[in-house]
Amino acid sequence: MDTILLALALGAAFGFTLDRMVATNPDIIIGMLRLSDLHLMKTILAAIGIASVGLFGGLLLGVIDVGNMSVKAIYPGVIIGGALLGIGFAISGYCPGTGVTAAATGRSDALVFVLGGRAGSFAFMISFPEWKDAGLLDTWLGGKATLGDITASSYPPVMSGVSGEWIGIGIGAGLILLAVVLPKSLRGRPLSHLTEPDGRTT
Repeated sequence: MDTILLALALGAAFGFTLDRMVATNPDIIIGMLRLSDLHLMKTILAAIGIASVGLFGGLLLGVIDVGNMSVKAIYPGVIIGGALLGIGFAISGYCPGTGVTAAATGRSDALVFVLGGRAGSFAFMISFPEWKDAGLLDTWLGGKATLGDITASSYPPVMSGVSGEWIGIGIGAGLILLAVVLPKSLRGRPLSHLTEPDGRTT
């Protein structure tokens, strides 16, 4: 029960944060993809970078148990699924997280997006044997692999003898730097200079 309550609390906090940073506004997301409004991209890059530095720095210092790290397998289906997600992201202005949060705020278009996502999940579930037989779920690079060696980890490294922790810290630091140096827009005036009646940017 405690785990469920913690998950609900973290989910609510995440959804609240997404809404306050206007990630539930599809116009902002589409503006990001068009490179005309990069304030959300800067936030995402900074968040991933800080999390990466924190995670791999914690592993390096021994304050984070490597058993808590989960590495996802790579296979052709991931590439296809990622491409489909990206296309849907660009068309709708929503990703799974922002779509659910926007639906919770009462946006009807987001509700349609969420229902479409559920329908797609159901379609994948009932067609799973066909995808598997087609070889699209066969793993690459040994399945679950890391770029470098992670101390006390059983995951095989792509680059043996190279510290995976330092690779993660370096990538994270690079993303933070990119978030800092990116301009607010690469084309046109960003939408995020506008504000809604409650003071939020839109």
